[in-house]
Order: sequence, then C-alpha cells, then structure tokens
Amino acid sequence: MNLTKSNYLLSYLRKSTFICGCSLLLFCAAPAVLAQNGGKAEPLKIEFKRGTTSTTLNGVVHGSEEAEYTLTARQGQRLTIKLTSTPVKSSVFQLLGPDNDTLGLEFDANFNYSGVLPKTGDYFISVKRPSEAKGTSRYRLTITVK
Repeated sequence: MNLTKSNYLLSYLRKSTFICGCSLLLFCAAPAVLAQNGGKAEPLKIEFKRGTTSTTLNGVVHGSEEAEYTLTARQGQRLTIKLTSTPVKSSVFQLLGPDNDTLGLEFDANFNYSGVLPKTGDYFISVKRPSEAKGTSRYRLTITVK
C-alpha cells in the first residue's frame, strides 16, 4: 500500500470513529435531557447502609415538581416517615403501596407516618409542595423500616 492510500484510509477511520462517538454520546445523553425538560425520570431507589434501618434524604422541589422515591419492604415491617421542610410545612408526601393503594393517607397533608406494612413489595413515596404556585421548598425526608 502506498502512502496516499494509507493516509486516506487513516483519515476515513478517524472520521468514522468520530461519527460513531458522537452518535453514542447523543444516544446516551437523550434520556437525561428528556427527564430535565418535562420527561418522567425514574424514582430514586431508597436503600439503607448495611446494618442500619434508617436513612435521611435531602431535596428541593420547585413549583409543581415532585421528587419520587421507591422503597422495597416486607409485610409486617413498621415504616416510619418524617418530613420536615423550609419554609415550615412547605412540602408534603404521598405513600402508595405495592398495588397503588393509598394506605389511608391524604396527599396534601402528610408530614409524618408510622404504620405496619400490609404487603411485601415496592412502596412509592412522592414529595411535593402543597400548592402548585411559584415557590421552592427544601425538605428532609427520614425513612425508617424495622
């Protein structure tokens, strides 16, 4: 192979690699961009450090945004949730069971919960502001499962 064909082949491989890399970057970045601009992001899975039964999550919700979490627990375990926020009572939570049952909680007034879980499965917790008006709420969500 002469030098001209070798240079041409090398240039072609570089261009192909660049195009493939850009395509891969777009493919990987698209879900994150969609989630930021109105798409639905996956709920954050709540996990406990080894040997602990409690964890605390800090977050912020703006306007009508919701922060969503999932928690896997077993029937008969006691779940305790404590929500504090700044400004005071500017965040509320909703707890749904494995079959999307509300467990008797109202969505717009929950700051604390303690109860024995009726089923084994994934429980869904969402945190939002009680009003969809403009504003920001900083919250601290403490989850305990025993």
